[in-house]
Amino acid sequence: MSEEKIYLDIKDLEVVYSQAKKTVRAVNRVSLKLVKGKTLGLVGETGAGKTTIAKSIMRILPNPQAKVLCGQIFLDGEDLLQKSEDDMYDIRGTKVAMVFQDPMTALNPLMTVGDQILEVLMLHNDYNYKEGLKKAGEMLETVGIPAERCPEYPHQFSGGMKQRVVIAMALACNPELLLADEPTTALDVTIQAQVLDLIKELKESYNTSMLLITHDLGIVAEICDDVAVIYAGKIVESGSKEDVFDRTAHPYTLGLFGSLPSVAMGEKRLHPIGGMPPDPTNLPPGCAFWPRCPYATEKCKEEIRFTNLSPGHYCRCIHSDKAHKALKRKE
Repeated sequence: MSEEKIYLDIKDLEVVYSQAKKTVRAVNRVSLKLVKGKTLGLVGETGAGKTTIAKSIMRILPNPQAKVLCGQIFLDGEDLLQKSEDDMYDIRGTKVAMVFQDPMTALNPLMTVGDQILEVLMLHNDYNYKEGLKKAGEMLETVGIPAERCPEYPHQFSGGMKQRVVIAMALACNPELLLADEPTTALDVTIQAQVLDLIKELKESYNTSMLLITHDLGIVAEICDDVAVIYAGKIVESGSKEDVFDRTAHPYTLGLFGSLPSVAMGEKRLHPIGGMPPDPTNLPPGCAFWPRCPYATEKCKEEIRFTNLSPGHYCRCIHSDKAHKALKRKE
């Protein structure tokens, strides 16, 4: 991964939320790199810190509850955390845009879908109303919705079509980076496949880099180039899709794969990860996964370094060889 090709570079990001008298440690010294034009999948259980990372990039964390304690977020060489709100106003939509998880809450029920796309276009372009409305119709056509439906309201669209409208809004100003936060979670399987194909097609057409947040490894296999697995606010394994899928090194990643049904293996029962994710207000010492890990030892309660296993493949575990051997036995 050559430095000159890196478009998004997150370094040592740490984010906390203040909750009554407790502190929720949502993101704990996370570092990520995304190459221009590529797709990085950010994978983990609910509450792992995935959405917080995306909101940190967009600078839309709730204020005053959330606080960035340290870190840098470089987008095309510029640190977003040092930008003024006026600067971010220009960056959002043009350089980076976000597709939110729930299209039901991402759209304003009191505005037509055409006006909602038009609003984005006119904020960042010199369109008059007529030109902007025409472009909004073209964006709807791009995501497979007839332009004639511009005057309709969100409640007149199905869930899948709402998500298409949200994607049209995100891509309206041709952003260089798209943050997709579980864009298919609220959709049924058939519509999910259509939306994924659409995102893939549009990403290639616009040469857009993408950070895809999901807990679905099937989606990662279909769309992503690289993968980062996050647990309790820390990246525990990262690398190319081939590294993470074929040379799995962290027991947590192995557990995620074990939770997936496999027709080829002919197994009658799934193998879910035992226990529950840790309380983010009181994280275990050392590796946060050790209370659920079958290979845990006393050394796991100490700080574990992010180790380079092979070029581009990193893992935060002292028992990575055992996890890899367990994967080979399953095969």
